[in-house]
Amino acid sequence: MSSEQTQTEKLPVTVLTGYLGAGKTTLLNRILSEPHGKKYAVIVNEFGEIGIDNELVVGADEEVFEMNNGCICCTVRGDLIRIIEGLMRRKGKFDAIIVETTGLADPAPVAQTFFVDENVGRRTKLDAVVTVADAKWLKDRLKDAPEAKNQIAFADVILLNKTDLVTEAELREVEARIRGINPYAKVHATERCRVPLGDVLDRNAFDLDRILDIEPEFLQGNGRDHQHDHDHHHEHDHHDHGHEHHGLKHYHDEEMQSLSLKTDKPLDPDKFFPWIQNLVATDGPSILRCKGILAFKDDPDRFVFQGVHMILDGDHQRPWKDGEKRDSRLVFIGRELPEDKIRKGFESVVG
Repeated sequence: MSSEQTQTEKLPVTVLTGYLGAGKTTLLNRILSEPHGKKYAVIVNEFGEIGIDNELVVGADEEVFEMNNGCICCTVRGDLIRIIEGLMRRKGKFDAIIVETTGLADPAPVAQTFFVDENVGRRTKLDAVVTVADAKWLKDRLKDAPEAKNQIAFADVILLNKTDLVTEAELREVEARIRGINPYAKVHATERCRVPLGDVLDRNAFDLDRILDIEPEFLQGNGRDHQHDHDHHHEHDHHDHGHEHHGLKHYHDEEMQSLSLKTDKPLDPDKFFPWIQNLVATDGPSILRCKGILAFKDDPDRFVFQGVHMILDGDHQRPWKDGEKRDSRLVFIGRELPEDKIRKGFESVVG
């Protein structure tokens, strides 16, 4: 990937996931019917779910492409590549692509497609994985459905939907469960998926700044004055139940962990790349997602990367700005992560 090709030239792709009945179709129909003036190509993977209201889709002047195989595996990747390559031949017709996965699907193979296939990766970028969760039933699903937990762990943005069906205490409880699995996702409590579309689309989740704009607890005390931010962002206050001052219990999921690493010392690229590649080669199955913004020594540009299981993708993003703090931040989310091994490895690649 040449560094001249900026991230912005690429067509953003939103992967929409969520357990059966959580409200993905509601969200999709909202995206398609709102007067936002943008054109979306929608790729759906139907599997025993109510289809999208095609009348509405046609009325919204969008195009829907159906993948012909309901099961998520390598066939999906082939299907997806074929459909996206077809879309790319229609230059300038779409502003963005939305891929809706089945409710039973692991989003990993879909997300990986945007890293693995060179043609697809050159012309599209994974913008964000958006998970729709049912506030009433999520707690039960997390107990009995590993897919539901995967979808939460995988998300950049979570719509905690159907909040009108639960009490305030139940809502706080389910948010705390979500935070125990994935403290980095932006959580929006919604009814009937009503959320400003800018909170879901065009998130540029490849930029960790967006992931860290909620500043979860692990960043406290790092010298940034985000504590003061909470005073100015009243609309976010009720999404911050994870903080101690709300007196809400914290959950630590037994299976899922998240790990954040940070250093203000420059990294040595000759050490970093072999380390991260070896890490995902050996522990990839445990690592659902990893992301980072990196400051390499003697490099004027920020380097951003993200990974899904064993597959990594990264690129120089933009020059560091004057006065911008040049620190490196990495985030890992996974099942039974080898935390000590990751921490020690990271310490060893500081320049």
